[in-house]
Parts: sequence; structure tokens; C-alpha cells
Amino acid sequence: MGVNPIAGTGVFLLGGVAAALYLLPFRAVKGWSYERGWLLSVIAGWLVFPLVFDWFVVPDVFAVIRSDGWATLARTVGFGALWGVGALAWALMVRYLGVGLGLAIGAGLCAAAGTLLPPIVTGNAASLVATRGACVVLGGVLLSLVGIALVGAAGKFKEGEMDEAAKKKAVAEYDFRKGVVTAVIAGVASAGINFGLQGAPAWEKVALDQGTSPLWAGMPVLTATLWGGVLTQVLWVTYKTFSTRGATQNPKAQASSLVPNLALCVLSGVMGVSQFVLQKLGEPLMGEMRYISFAVLMASAIFFSTGVGLFLGEWRQTGSRTRFCLAFGIGILLLAFIVISLGGRPD
Repeated sequence: MGVNPIAGTGVFLLGGVAAALYLLPFRAVKGWSYERGWLLSVIAGWLVFPLVFDWFVVPDVFAVIRSDGWATLARTVGFGALWGVGALAWALMVRYLGVGLGLAIGAGLCAAAGTLLPPIVTGNAASLVATRGACVVLGGVLLSLVGIALVGAAGKFKEGEMDEAAKKKAVAEYDFRKGVVTAVIAGVASAGINFGLQGAPAWEKVALDQGTSPLWAGMPVLTATLWGGVLTQVLWVTYKTFSTRGATQNPKAQASSLVPNLALCVLSGVMGVSQFVLQKLGEPLMGEMRYISFAVLMASAIFFSTGVGLFLGEWRQTGSRTRFCLAFGIGILLLAFIVISLGGRPD
């Protein structure tokens, strides 16, 4: 398998499509509590699907995961648990802001956090300005924050321009204030997925030694990272179930919509995880440029989610000022990710 950056970028773009679309099936689930549907989606997509996939592409995934000691496993699962917190907020963010506005803010913050937090957490904050390339990356991150502010301003303008009926038609539970709070939590915590995916290179080497294709050598890392996310979701759903005591259930609707709800939840879970499967799949095709994988994934998620939001009518009845602000903000975000990628280029 040779290096092919064009093909690799195409794979990341497909991941962006999955990121933009995966919550749409879940929105169509009827008659179930939010917690029940979400947990089924998580179990199907984050737990079962990766293990089944591993069975076909990795000779012994559990041997790979055990190969570098418990510290690596704990770190990988821990970052996955952080991402799990972000995923909970991510779903709520889309619930309150819609696909277009929600993912633009959340993905932008996620990319910024994924760049800034690792050196700060490890005590290497000085590395953010240590070289010319590092300064370029930092400039790209600051530029992304400008883009996020513009997109947020567009959302605020939208809130003042659309009447309540139009807001509810486009996004049933639209609430800008709650949406922004959950978007901040979602964006920062969701960066944990990239920390986890890049945190066990020794596992990928062991997978290669077993005879795994270079395209799939990152699957054990993804599988263990997702375990942390599953743990977070199970704890949260258990708490919510006992605290509400099933008050949101509708028994008649449950019986009539069992099969379609199951299918929709499974589809949503598998599509959600596919974005990260595609990220790990595309990285070997990038060669020395694999570092741009997360930035391209987030940029493409913003681009496609904006299109989905427009298609769903989330920006209908908004004025030219709002649409210009949205388009300008999206453009700034995409430019920021290009700058981050160029700045992170190896010397």
C-alpha cells in the first residue's frame, strides 16, 4: 500500500459526511425515552460494531491491547471517557441548536481544544510558541475561535429573526443559550477522542506485526478508546433512568415502533463511529501528513453539516446579514483548519 494523500483526504471527507449525518436517524426515533434510544445506539455502534469489525481485520485484537501494559490501556480508555462526556453534550447541542449551527460551533471548538490542550495538560505549554510552525498552528487556532464567534453571532441573529413557530419547525427544542453551553462542553470534551486515537502507537506496531493491513492497524486503538465512551454513557443512562423512573416512556408507541426504532438507533450508532474508523483508515494513506487527519475530519464535518442544516430549513426566514455572517464564519473556520494543517507540517 502506497502513500496517496488525495485518496486519504477523500477518506477523511467521507468521515465528515458520517459526522454530519449520524444524528439524523436518531432524531426520527419515536415513543422511546431519549436515554433508551441513545444507550442502544451506543452499544450497537461503539461496542458491538468495532469488535465485529476487528474480528475480520485484526488477528488478535485483545493481544494487541494488552501488549503495552495497563498504563497505555488506562490512558486510552480515560480519553475515551472524556470524549463520552462530550458525546452526551454533542447530542444535546444538536437538539438545541440544530445540525448546521450546532456542529459548526462544536466541531470548531473540538479542533481548537484538540490542538491546545495536549501540550498544556502535559506541562509543555511553551511548545505552543517554541517554533515558527507552532506559532502558525496557534494562529490557526485563534483564527478558528474568530470563526466560531461569527457562527455563534449568526445563531444569535437567527434567534431574533425567526418567529417561535419557525424555530420549532426547524429545530423542535431550539434554545440558543442551552445550545451554546452544551456546545462548549461538547467541543472541549470531545477532543478526547483524538487524544485517545493518537495515544497508543505501540499497539499499531503490534497489530502490524500480527499481519494486520496498515489500513486497519489503528482499529485496536479506536476500539479501546470507545470503551471509555461506552462506560460514560452507561453511567449517565443508568442515572437518568433511575432519576426519571421511566416517566418519558410511551408504552403504546414503544410497541408499534419497536423495529424501526431499533434500526434507526443501530444505524445512528454505526454511522457515528464510522467517522473515526475512516479517520484511522485514511491516516496511513497520508504518510508524513497523517497529523492533519483530525483537522480535515472536523472541517469536513462543519462543511457538510452546514449543508444539512440548510436542507432541513434550519436557516429559513433568516435575513442576508445572518446568512452572510454564517457563510463568513464557516469560511474562516475552514481557513483556520488549513492554517493549522500547514503549521503542523513536519520540517
